[in-house]
Amino acid sequence: MPSDPMLKVSSVSTHYGPVQALHGISMEVYPGELVAIVGANGAGKTTLLHTLSRVQNASAGQVWFDGMEITRLPPHKIVAAGVCQVPEGRQVFAPLSVDDNLRLGGFTQRKDHHWFEQELERVYDLFPILKEKWQQAAGTLSGGQQQMLAIGRALLGRPRLLLLDEPSMGLAPLLVEEIFRIIQQLNEQGVTILLVEQNARAALGIADRGYVLETGSVVLSAKADELLEDEAVRRAYLGY
Repeated sequence: MPSDPMLKVSSVSTHYGPVQALHGISMEVYPGELVAIVGANGAGKTTLLHTLSRVQNASAGQVWFDGMEITRLPPHKIVAAGVCQVPEGRQVFAPLSVDDNLRLGGFTQRKDHHWFEQELERVYDLFPILKEKWQQAAGTLSGGQQQMLAIGRALLGRPRLLLLDEPSMGLAPLLVEEIFRIIQQLNEQGVTILLVEQNARAALGIADRGYVLETGSVVLSAKADELLEDEAVRRAYLGY
């Protein structure tokens, strides 16, 4: 493992008004890793990603990306630095076509036209169903297809770190399997990934390491296979 983390989160707390949602979170993600964050509903998983992306402000602590502090950077500058998020619930632009959604994802890369057109073709190769439906309104796609579109859109932001928020939510088991296969493939192709997921078994099954969140705090961190074998994790999150 490289000596310097790509992402370093140091004692980060976040509030919604008077309510504290994150309590001094510290964690690291190294280049090339796939790191899972698991926990029950309300554990603070989505809040953590929103804080990293600056959709939500940290009330204490620091976030560092590739040696640069990004705690207070505007969201668009965080994206330009290479941190791209696939939000919970997909949040595609429903009236716009598949192709327009993807092109909006590459807004920060619009000056590098050659790279963008090449990468757009790569996304269509990765998700053939999107190529087939490229002129179709995004809102008419199935949940699984919208998830593929949301991932493809983020890839066109040229991510060095991809933040994935509950990619399996609302999907049938076969589609969950396909989405996780794609996530693993992207990681094998060199994309560093931080995966937030309530389906702990699926997430830890493809991750290198994992963090367990409970009520806004990290209560456990270890290699993914160790967490899968941990009796407390199995009982609380894996159902056996």
